[in-house]
Amino acid sequence: MPGLLSSPGSLTVIWFLSWSLCLSGAQIWTNEVSDVQYGRLDSNVTLACGKSQINRIPVVWHLDDSPALPWHEVTSDGSLVLLHVNLSAQGNYSCYDNQGLLLHSIKLRLGYPPGLLIISCQVPNHAHVHCSWVESMKTFLPVEYNASLRGTGPEWQPCLVDAIHKYCDVKPPSFWQMIHTLKITATNALGSETTSTRLKLDKLLKPDPPESVSVNEVEGYPQRLIISWNFPSSWPQHDAFPLVFHIRYRPHGSLYWSEVYSEESLAVIFDALAGHLHQVQVRARDELDAESQWSDWSPLLYGRPWEDPATSEPPEDNFPDYFFPFNTKPETSTSKSHKPVVPDDSNLGLVILLVLFAVVIIATVLSLIFVMWVRQRRREHVTKQELTSMVKMKSMPV
Repeated sequence: MPGLLSSPGSLTVIWFLSWSLCLSGAQIWTNEVSDVQYGRLDSNVTLACGKSQINRIPVVWHLDDSPALPWHEVTSDGSLVLLHVNLSAQGNYSCYDNQGLLLHSIKLRLGYPPGLLIISCQVPNHAHVHCSWVESMKTFLPVEYNASLRGTGPEWQPCLVDAIHKYCDVKPPSFWQMIHTLKITATNALGSETTSTRLKLDKLLKPDPPESVSVNEVEGYPQRLIISWNFPSSWPQHDAFPLVFHIRYRPHGSLYWSEVYSEESLAVIFDALAGHLHQVQVRARDELDAESQWSDWSPLLYGRPWEDPATSEPPEDNFPDYFFPFNTKPETSTSKSHKPVVPDDSNLGLVILLVLFAVVIIATVLSLIFVMWVRQRRREHVTKQELTSMVKMKSMPV
């Protein structure tokens, strides 16, 4: 027997058999591994075990190399049925025969098919439509999007999609058409859903805020400020698309804004409160399209009018609103304000003191009049009582 095992022919046969077994095992591992399988959450999901369905052999299932499985049952052909699955049932499932040999492996991903989308669109200029969306329900699975825009004609214009950030852009749209339809189709491994919405581009037209806003003093003029800005970089700067600008400003600490409008990228404020820090903001709108929207306000800027170096320390910026001397409107106002006449700061305190003094004098005089009236009423009452007593005494018999 030892001689037989040591012969070259026997060693060749043994090596060939070992190589065949190893190759067979490798083929089972590589060829029997399936692709990802997708299932719907809260439903029953069936996983098949490769060759066990043909041979009807007993199998054992593992999840991520563990025999612990979610709520399940195994059918007669070796398939694994997962019951009412939730996200914890996701993972790599493997089935083995009764000798521990791997028969099949499946990666299970769970989720929902897409639902309707919630779409919002912005039109920053006449040549650009930007639409974004959010899912009405979370799918837990990768989703692909396809979007297109159509006017009143039959042709659809592609909306270039950024699937990661969930938005798309159309450049340029057919802006001269009144009504447009945007269609977005969401697709994942479990299904697809199309959402459509109608758009009126002229009502959605909303420029970006003006840029590079600055507030500067005017030397020698303690009640003036120069406010300048640039057109939004996203807005085409030519005569076909003019903008109108809305400027608002107020002394720091006041609740009320003064407002002016300009068709240029510069405005001069003639009624700034001397010596006080001012807040300034600018916004823009299409001048010709009355149904378009105002842009958002530019970031809040601060500026102070020119001050004579020979003057004393500047006054306190925070002051009560009833001391505010402008003819202004509340923060919610959008109508144009007029240019009021600002009284001299040096006379303001004197006027207030005179008013307070007059109020005190009037109150004192009224108090004296009231006291004298009360005393007179009492005297008249006592006199009446005395006369009544005298009449009664005279009418009594002697």
